[in-house]
Amino acid sequence: MQKKDVISRIEKSGIEFLRVLWCDNAGIIRSKAIHVSILPDNFDYPVGISEAQQSVPVMYDGVSEGAGLGPVGEVYLKPDWNSFVFLPYNHIFAAVPSDMYKNGAPWPCCPRNFLKKAVSEASKKFEFEINAAFENEFYLFNNTDFNNDKLVPVDDSLFAMASAMDACPQVIDEITKSLRHQNMGVERYYPESGPGQQEISIKYANALTAADNQILFRQTITGVAQKHNMTASFMPKIFENTAGSGCHLHLSLFKNSKNISGSNNNPTKLSDTMQYFMAGILKHLPALCAVTVPSVNSYRRIQPHFWSGAYSCWGYDNREAALRVITAPDGKSVSHIELKTSDAAANPYLALGAVIYAGLDGINNKMRLNEPVAVDPGNLSEKELQDNGIKRLPLNLGAALEELRNDDILKNAFGKELFEAYTAVKNNEWNSMKDYTIELERKMLLKRF
Repeated sequence: MQKKDVISRIEKSGIEFLRVLWCDNAGIIRSKAIHVSILPDNFDYPVGISEAQQSVPVMYDGVSEGAGLGPVGEVYLKPDWNSFVFLPYNHIFAAVPSDMYKNGAPWPCCPRNFLKKAVSEASKKFEFEINAAFENEFYLFNNTDFNNDKLVPVDDSLFAMASAMDACPQVIDEITKSLRHQNMGVERYYPESGPGQQEISIKYANALTAADNQILFRQTITGVAQKHNMTASFMPKIFENTAGSGCHLHLSLFKNSKNISGSNNNPTKLSDTMQYFMAGILKHLPALCAVTVPSVNSYRRIQPHFWSGAYSCWGYDNREAALRVITAPDGKSVSHIELKTSDAAANPYLALGAVIYAGLDGINNKMRLNEPVAVDPGNLSEKELQDNGIKRLPLNLGAALEELRNDDILKNAFGKELFEAYTAVKNNEWNSMKDYTIELERKMLLKRF
């Protein structure tokens, strides 16, 4: 979008501030806002941040040891004006996702640039377009006494109970209209299994837009809820005995604008390319967990029999498998796959970028995809798991980080500076929070995710 067009739209809108958005290595959405009166003179780089910002953990605003970042060095946020949106639930703001630049060039520690490089490699090497969508679950609470841990969900229902749709229709209505206003096509809504838990799915987009949409989606849900004196939370596991909240990642491969994920000529219903891609994801999935389920709290959710993808396997319409192949209503075709081992604590640019790199490694090496699993893998014996090449995924963030440190493909994809900063943040979180009770996690994380 041209500068004159952006400025013209902003001047006509009556907004006061532009939020320049980024997502840090802890998965927290952050923003600095610039007043519209000085935007014309600061259009290319509206705001700056310290390098150290990308070393901040989820617990506090401070530098993580070993990140290689400190108080010296300025990074500028460069808006992607093609992703600029107005925020209908808060009329004084517009928002725009941004890239991180240093000395006039993309900063190696920029998560959004990491995803851009993954998309570029898929395009240049294979002429692929990666389409994706993040499918979020979240909880809604009536605002109560958070200091005393008194949370009141907006309903106390079971999965997809029709009556639960009447618990807060004004909030769901405003969320839906706000998402659509920001060019996110809303597809489905239903109450999820937990008390007050919701799910709203949006239409797929190209990979970069999908990650931008995830930032705007989370911001919209929390903003609308707050406007209605409610609290929304994407925390992966809020209560020990109720459903966790995932953020399933849906993926499809396109070439020349044609979906090449499925194949009607293949007994598997999957193209050879998609099988290689899936095999790559499954091979790297233990390490990917450090990026797609990246909080200490995440691993309370990643458990057998919880439909969360606790095992490195795939299956047709198998909600216990980490990779679910979703068949069409007639059962004869496939258009996309779903990674279930993913949640909204993840930085979407890093998560999606890392998954793409893993999949491309599978294509590069024509990795063989194991046989599909048609049962709950949690019910298989150790011998059956071993015979079928199925592994239990890491049991905690510390184990996932060890897998990531030993994965040369992903380490090289990240690059030295980003890998160092990201793992320092996550090591800090693991060492600080590994002994937390779920009550302590909830007090810290409920409003951060």
